[in-house]
Amino acid sequence: MRLVVFDLDGTSTYRDTLLPYVRGYLERSHRSRLRLAGVVPTLASFALGFADHGAVKSAFIRSTLGGATREQLADWTAEFVPLLISTGCAPEALDAIRGHREAGDLLVLMSASTDLYVPQIASALEFAEVICTGVAFDAAGRLSGTLTTANRRGPEKVRCFEALLRRHPGVASVAYGNAASDLPHLVLAGQPRLVNASPQTIRQAAVLGIKPYAAWITSTCAPAKAPERT
Repeated sequence: MRLVVFDLDGTSTYRDTLLPYVRGYLERSHRSRLRLAGVVPTLASFALGFADHGAVKSAFIRSTLGGATREQLADWTAEFVPLLISTGCAPEALDAIRGHREAGDLLVLMSASTDLYVPQIASALEFAEVICTGVAFDAAGRLSGTLTTANRRGPEKVRCFEALLRRHPGVASVAYGNAASDLPHLVLAGQPRLVNASPQTIRQAAVLGIKPYAAWITSTCAPAKAPERT
């Protein structure tokens, strides 16, 4: 058995997943896209170095999905996840996940995306564990947008990956990722597998001794649009 950790956005899927999730919910619930304007102040703070990726994510979720009930979001998630897997995931990624599962490896999905839908993706793809960014609901069961965990990105992925290694001492590890922000935890894996990386990320990875593993997502195979509700 090996410990095998997959990233989600851009590694297992063609693109980011939060934006199509939010866009689909806005259309489904007839909410105005003008809600997106609510994130502008936080984006400005981010540009000036006064806010981090987690703050931007929280502001984006609060502006667009804030006030939605657990039930409303669960209904949309139940539609979104099958659409994402059928049209938004690279077949090669799904084959790799299936191959590790059939080999008896311990599969972990680790993503900076949120627990509004990442656990359901992990369940559908039969991952044993899932690590993702948590978001809060208020006492009335409505989404507030506050993050309940650290944003599972960069250094936080390192912390989570190190915790997995401690929980499974002596077990060989494999980690799949695609972005420069994945490199700090990929370098800790016995077998780092950099996929779908940009030329700049490939150069950064080379400094760490990480070679490209695969490019199963290309401009010719990726859908023109991310999955949405039909």
